[in-house]
Amino acid sequence: MRLSRGGSKSPIAFIAVIVLVSCSFVLILSVLRLPDVSVTSGSKNLFKHKKVSKSLENGDRIGKFGEMMIEMLPRDLSFTIFVPSEFAFERDLRLRVNDSLAEEKANDTDAILTRVLSFTVVPWKILSESLSYGEEITCDSLSGLKLYVSKDADKMLLVNGVRSSRVDLRIGEMIVHVMDGVIMEAEFEQSVQSDDGDEDED
Repeated sequence: MRLSRGGSKSPIAFIAVIVLVSCSFVLILSVLRLPDVSVTSGSKNLFKHKKVSKSLENGDRIGKFGEMMIEMLPRDLSFTIFVPSEFAFERDLRLRVNDSLAEEKANDTDAILTRVLSFTVVPWKILSESLSYGEEITCDSLSGLKLYVSKDADKMLLVNGVRSSRVDLRIGEMIVHVMDGVIMEAEFEQSVQSDDGDEDED
């Protein structure tokens, strides 16, 4: 009786083995096809990059450095970023597009932009229309720097005393405000100023 029961179960076991082998085969094929997926993923990133440039009139509103900062962030998450204008980058940080993006300075420029990004990004949306004139909100940037955000009579935002020149630009889920200065902590500002002093002495 035991032998006959075992024999009756063998077709089920055989089918289970076939299903298991088939699933394994499909899994192996899908793994071997991953490079094709990564190429597609790369093309999607290129598409997103073009979309960002197009939505901001090829970066005319934010400048090259602002565009580079935005590209460091995932566009499917809700962020607010207070991007310095191109003039502010040059005046406050001595960054000039033609000079600072040269090969020998590119790494230093990336490091500065990453640091500035940590001071100027808030992990939720702040729209100018959500603030009343004279109202102030306090929030922490990604670096932990306290940001004090208010709106003036011209409906421009003030963040730690720095005024915006454009507000409420949208890129995916992100809100971008272009600022007339660079928002940064005191220690970083002093280090930048000391570097400028060294250059002046030369």
